[in-house]
Amino acid sequence: MEAAPKKSEPRTTRSQQYLEREEAKLLEHVREVVRREKEAEERQKRREPPRLELGERQSVEDAALDASERYAYVLVSERPANAATANVPDYLTESAYTEDIRTRTKVGDAQETRSLAVLDLHTRKATWVRWPDAPPEQTRLEQGRPASRTADATTPDAAPRAIEEAAEEDEQEDGVVAQKSAQKPAPKPTAGPAGTSAAAPTVNWLDLRLSNDSRHAIAVLRSSDNKDRWIVRIIPESGATRVLDHEHDEAWVRRDQRVGWLPDSRHMYFLAERGDWRHLYLVDATAEKPAAQALTAGRWEVDEVTLSQDGGRFYISSTQADAGERQIYAVPAAGGQPARVTGATGHHVFEPSPDGTMAGIVHSAGNKPPEVYLMPLGDTPAGGAVPRMIQVTTSTSAEWQSFPWLDPKIVTFQARDGAQVRARLYTPEMLRARRDTKRPAVIFIHGAGYLQNAHRYWSSYYREYMFHHLLASRGYVVLDIDYRGSAGYGRDWRTAVYRHMGAKDLDDIVDGAKYLVEEHDADPKRLGVYGGSYGGFLTLMAMFTQPDVFAAGAALRPVTDWAHYNHRYTSNILNVPQEDAEAYARSSPIYFAEGLEGALLICHGMVDTNVHFQDSVRLAQRLIELGKENWELAVYPAENHSFEEQTSWADEYRRILKLFEENLKAAPSGDTPSDRIP
Repeated sequence: MEAAPKKSEPRTTRSQQYLEREEAKLLEHVREVVRREKEAEERQKRREPPRLELGERQSVEDAALDASERYAYVLVSERPANAATANVPDYLTESAYTEDIRTRTKVGDAQETRSLAVLDLHTRKATWVRWPDAPPEQTRLEQGRPASRTADATTPDAAPRAIEEAAEEDEQEDGVVAQKSAQKPAPKPTAGPAGTSAAAPTVNWLDLRLSNDSRHAIAVLRSSDNKDRWIVRIIPESGATRVLDHEHDEAWVRRDQRVGWLPDSRHMYFLAERGDWRHLYLVDATAEKPAAQALTAGRWEVDEVTLSQDGGRFYISSTQADAGERQIYAVPAAGGQPARVTGATGHHVFEPSPDGTMAGIVHSAGNKPPEVYLMPLGDTPAGGAVPRMIQVTTSTSAEWQSFPWLDPKIVTFQARDGAQVRARLYTPEMLRARRDTKRPAVIFIHGAGYLQNAHRYWSSYYREYMFHHLLASRGYVVLDIDYRGSAGYGRDWRTAVYRHMGAKDLDDIVDGAKYLVEEHDADPKRLGVYGGSYGGFLTLMAMFTQPDVFAAGAALRPVTDWAHYNHRYTSNILNVPQEDAEAYARSSPIYFAEGLEGALLICHGMVDTNVHFQDSVRLAQRLIELGKENWELAVYPAENHSFEEQTSWADEYRRILKLFEENLKAAPSGDTPSDRIP
């Protein structure tokens, strides 16, 4: 028999309550004890920090207290309720059992959101900061947040967390939080391109910065469709915001804003891409009608910015001298011409000393890995001589230094649309080697998409740099191309792949092959291509859609279907698959696998938490179903996206070399017209 539910017992009986009331009426001592107890409770409440009630999927990402110690700014993240997380199986474990590694969602799925609250420590109220010009009803917080914009900070509607509690580590894609928010931006968005949704995007609070005196707070917001970025000042009394700067791009806005305050706690600086180039801007954050002032301008980009200790000048890393270099310039905060600080060819990472008399520099050149240098600082006029750097470290071994490593030659060729494309060139003659009589050539495709490799400093692809020496010593000509979408060449170059990866970027690869044939006497029947990650993706697109151009290709850790990649990166370029299926289908190699004719090598780490091994597994199944025989899948059970084991690297490059040796130097199976490259 089922027991009847128990009734909750009252704390005291009615008779006990009667006695308590009468005792308080009769005895002054009892009344005084009760009064002191209540006062003690109130004092204890005032001493305790107010608590912002968060739901189980919410956590504090960041918190800051203003100078008055009245307002606390709290950045709150919220994990999505119904997003599916992809797991990567790890087969080599201590337990000897297969274990799953939790990684990320796929593009288009629900993403983490971020909201900003201001806690008034005097009134103990929490105000959720509203989006600029939005009426209060648009700032209602959902999924466990207070139902109105202003709520009592102690409302017990969720598990409490103290303001100063350490932020929980939420899982993020490639270490970066994805697009978020449940608030509507202004201005209203326009309809997107064909195949996309015109639904209003939401906004997400990405960053929070207090001025040096902690009196003013700014935040960076980004729209969920990636096309707008705002920098706003927060008015803590009301939760309102004032827009300091707005950047819009019909493709997508760059993420790296480099926002900061000047020591005067009035002006703030940031990097923004106005027109086609990214430059340094300054704005008075306290002005009634703030207007940003450009401190740099020209057909070149600012990469990094560092403010001097006194706030009198900025040190910028830019491409002003050459698109393939990063030189340091001093820019007066009050405005004026940049003065060049560094002079050595290559790349410079710059950090001034606190007193401004010296700088620490990490410098590299095309054939010289990064080393630490010191440089005296002074007032260098624009166009004046730059100080000499003093080398502090020597990181390379004597064995390394004994080899004649090339400073790769930078060449340009004209693409079919007239654009000038930069590339690194390696030839046998540069190493005093003999050109192979069959005149083979290989094109390397760097990864990341938005990355530069045809530059005049040490490459992050240093293994490939050494491998290109090996290929050149064996008679190959090698070309390393900064195709459309690469970094360092302005906004139009960066966004040329919008809604169609594998189009203009691949055209540049094919035009590079034509350049090798016409300018370096490469045999058009003996052209190979290889690359990793995004370079692996483009290698597949080249092998599947340009079978008359490339005889062999090695796709390393490749993306084969963009609908299976992460949200942060992919939604920038292709929107989301449920709203722009056309962009995904025409950009994903798996849809073109039927076009494979040449020899294909696929290499992939099985514990890849970035581009999942599943990408190559799905493509392998597709190739099997198509009856393709001229392909091979090499798997690396211990490796993530970037290999760590020397044995894995060696195995992979032995296979790539074998692929080219067997397919680019062997006797051709048939005669192919020399003009087959369009």
